[in-house]
Amino acid sequence: MVLGKVKTLAVCFDCLNDNNIPLYSGGDSVSGRVIIEVAGEVRVKTLNITARGIAKVRWTESRNAGANTAYTQNYTEEVEYLNHSDTLIGEERDEDSPEEALTVLNTGLHEFAFSFLLPQMPLATSFEGKHGSVRYWVRAELYRPWLLPVRVKKEFTVFEHIDINTPLLLAPQAGTKDKTLCCWFCASGPISLSAKIERKGYTPGESIQIFAEVENCSSRVVVPKAALCQTQTYFAKGKARQLQQQVAALRGDNLLQGKSQSWDGKLLHIPPVSPSILECPLIRVEYSLVVYVDIPGGLNLSLSLPLVIGTIPLHAFTSRTNSISSYCSTTSWPERPEAPPSYSDLAVTEEQRRGCLEQCEGSDVHEEDQGTLHAYITEFRYQPPPLYSEVDPNPEPGCGGQEVRRPDPCPSR
Repeated sequence: MVLGKVKTLAVCFDCLNDNNIPLYSGGDSVSGRVIIEVAGEVRVKTLNITARGIAKVRWTESRNAGANTAYTQNYTEEVEYLNHSDTLIGEERDEDSPEEALTVLNTGLHEFAFSFLLPQMPLATSFEGKHGSVRYWVRAELYRPWLLPVRVKKEFTVFEHIDINTPLLLAPQAGTKDKTLCCWFCASGPISLSAKIERKGYTPGESIQIFAEVENCSSRVVVPKAALCQTQTYFAKGKARQLQQQVAALRGDNLLQGKSQSWDGKLLHIPPVSPSILECPLIRVEYSLVVYVDIPGGLNLSLSLPLVIGTIPLHAFTSRTNSISSYCSTTSWPERPEAPPSYSDLAVTEEQRRGCLEQCEGSDVHEEDQGTLHAYITEFRYQPPPLYSEVDPNPEPGCGGQEVRRPDPCPSR
């Protein structure tokens, strides 16, 4: 509560984004101002700021120790990510400080700048849950002699960036399940479900294209559905507490007995939700796309595909590459290219070769006959090479059949 001559004490951050929201990540510089408005002369001992970042979980469980004895077990744990202090006016607060060390603020508006660096380490993303939270804040405290201190607290948001443009998060996710309904000793036909999505990583505001196939061979009317689920897991003292909630959903048409239904890219919009928290030792936030068949009077047939909600959206080039990869994965290509023809299949017989030579010798080669000659030349090119032999089949005249010796390239030997 602000009392006396101090009319306003506020903390303002120097936001660097278009939405004017203080968003930071590990290693960023956090800067801002402490604004004090006073009506009259105010003597100040110190003006301090403290920046903190804490992940904290807390829940209780009731336990029985006997027939008439019950008690409550508390589970609490916290992890500190940030602890920074600075003095903007005066020196460190000391109750015995002399009167001469006071700073006088005159009537009007006064601003005091501050800045600090976030740790160069993975920081847990800001989060608010039922059994825990991750919070970052700056607190300003104004101390005056013989008066109660004036305090103000302002939170800021930290995001540990998750880039979905990685091979792991760009990989398609798919699955198949089936189920047979039984009623006492009678069993109906199976219900089969298969689903696929283009990738594992998404960002808030995107839409998930769902490709699914549902076949109902049972005697009941079923309904295919899909839901985006968030799973919060809290850890403390070796125990875990889990909470699951649905953040988005869609519904298909009723599916009668013996019918099937296909989803060719049915869209499920992702609302503004917290990104996935995967590195915090106390709080874990995970997402999954649950495609299921709602079976009245029985357990649903459910298929869960894991998701990661990131902060860095899909790049345009990656999107085109992913679309081409998805098309290639669904297109049937031949397993092996056709082998080239062998020499034996292309070789002409000796009779065909002699007949062609006789035709070429007996008549002039006119323009209309060049097609036949070209076909022969083409076939001749595919003839296998002759067998190697050291005896010249066409000796030069005058050699008398004597072996011709090659000159020694190294006469010194």
